[in-house]
Amino acid sequence: MYESIQAFKTKMDTGQLCVGPTVSFSDASVTEALAANADYIWIDLEHSPTNFESMVNHIIACRACGVPGIVRVPSGEIAWIKRVLDAGADGIILPQAQSVEEVRAFVAACRYPMQGTRGYGPRRSTNYGRLGNDKYLPQANTETFVVGQIESRNLVDNIDELVAIDGLDGVVIGPYDLSGSYELPGDIDHPTVVEAIQISIDKCREAGIYVGVGMGSNAATAKRWHAAGAHWAMVGADYQYMVQFADNLYSEIRGPERP
Repeated sequence: MYESIQAFKTKMDTGQLCVGPTVSFSDASVTEALAANADYIWIDLEHSPTNFESMVNHIIACRACGVPGIVRVPSGEIAWIKRVLDAGADGIILPQAQSVEEVRAFVAACRYPMQGTRGYGPRRSTNYGRLGNDKYLPQANTETFVVGQIESRNLVDNIDELVAIDGLDGVVIGPYDLSGSYELPGDIDHPTVVEAIQISIDKCREAGIYVGVGMGSNAATAKRWHAAGAHWAMVGADYQYMVQFADNLYSEIRGPERP
């Protein structure tokens, strides 16, 4: 049940930059359409109106297409963690963490005893009970991709402690919120913010955990952070692809004289 996330990790281990979109629309055909060229799908519950049933449909589409579905939950509440993982998400992302302790508690809630404190009640991830616990439990603890999002200066200041958390597979950096925590809101190219991102990347790589960067749908930015050491990138969202393509297409047809 974890073949797609294993393939995702193998790509990163070989030096490939893994890229994928944020999916915010509710229709699972969006995931089905984008999965053919994506290394993973980022299913967003933090900044989208997507409900839980739509999320489940996106996870099913990911499985059908052979790509991992990684869900960003709205918060680190236990209720969210249990339901998302029991629904079969290959990975889970904690946004807006303000402390190492918060990330540590999140990781513990994502791992079964004796590694963590996750409550037992899986469905899809055990193929509805067909996969026995002797195989499922160690696989779930080893293969579930558990990620904390670096969006606060406090996490950068305590990066050594963060990357040492047992069971944390990786981090993903949110440049915009990170810039705000440095009182430089939106100035993601400011030297202070760039340095914070680079420190985070370097420390993650030294610790042997995967590091990703969130960004808009921009190839140059993805290549820039890959060269700086990032393993994976969230490159824009479904609505951005639609809007940008339409704007460019209509502008090309109409010409510069017409908005």
